[in-house]
Amino acid sequence: MKQRNRRGRGVTARSLATERIEKALRPAWRRACGVAMACLLAACGNGGSESDASGVFESTEVVVSAEANGRIMVLDLEEGDELAQGAQVGYVDSMQLYLKKRQLEASLKTVGSRRADIAKQVAATREQIAKAERERTRSLNLLRQDAGTQKQADDAESQLAVLKKQLAAQLSTLERANQGVEGEEEATVIQIMQLNDQLGKCRIVCPLAGKVLAKYAESGEVTAAGKPLFKVADMRRVFLRAYVSGDRLSTLKLGQQVKVYADNGVDGQREYGGKITWISDQAEFTPKTIQTRDERANLVYAVKIAVENDGLIKLGMYGEVKF
Repeated sequence: MKQRNRRGRGVTARSLATERIEKALRPAWRRACGVAMACLLAACGNGGSESDASGVFESTEVVVSAEANGRIMVLDLEEGDELAQGAQVGYVDSMQLYLKKRQLEASLKTVGSRRADIAKQVAATREQIAKAERERTRSLNLLRQDAGTQKQADDAESQLAVLKKQLAAQLSTLERANQGVEGEEEATVIQIMQLNDQLGKCRIVCPLAGKVLAKYAESGEVTAAGKPLFKVADMRRVFLRAYVSGDRLSTLKLGQQVKVYADNGVDGQREYGGKITWISDQAEFTPKTIQTRDERANLVYAVKIAVENDGLIKLGMYGEVKF
């Protein structure tokens, strides 16, 4: 009997200890179950709105570089400025080019003054030919009337032939001289055109309408041809570079209309219409920052989707797409 009582008291002590442990752990179990249920409900809620692909917004960026050597006299822009296409934002020192152009223009006038006036220079010879022709006619008339001699007629004919040859020689010489002058003029004009082109390249012009993303130089610095000055991006039309798996690729085509979603902070997402403009023909490994719909796919294909920007999409923002 004593052994039984001892066993009963032992069982009772163990039961009490177990009950105390369960009571202590019960709040933690409830919290864990609550977290698991919340995660399950969130997963179920997002299941219907899962995107087909995601990526980062980018745009057409152009790095504007100097096309001339020299000191930057003016570079009137700052990061964030909106520039129009063709807007001149500065220029590089072009004084030496301008002076050389003026020198060539003066040389062109000098070369032009050497051009021969052929009509004036052969006018005397033409007058002599006309006189010789009248003399020949008179000699022939006298010969027909037996009032002159054959020698007089032959001399008049010979004199006329000599004058015509002199005229031909003069014309040839003057035309060759003018051709040389024209060649010099053409060469000088070409040099002036080259200088005009170089002067035009001294102007710093924005090649497209967009926003200045970065400024690499300042007024007063010495630059060289090919040195970057600033970077501008066309923000009116941006592109979402997304990645899709191979099984999804077969359903896509160029020009296809899709729905693009951009983050809108606390308000969720904004929806935009998009169009597929490029599909890569080569597979690549999934970028670390991109999650595809099928995370088990090792290789994905990049696609670019054009989106008309309302000003709220920023470069580098994440976006999602539904095909």
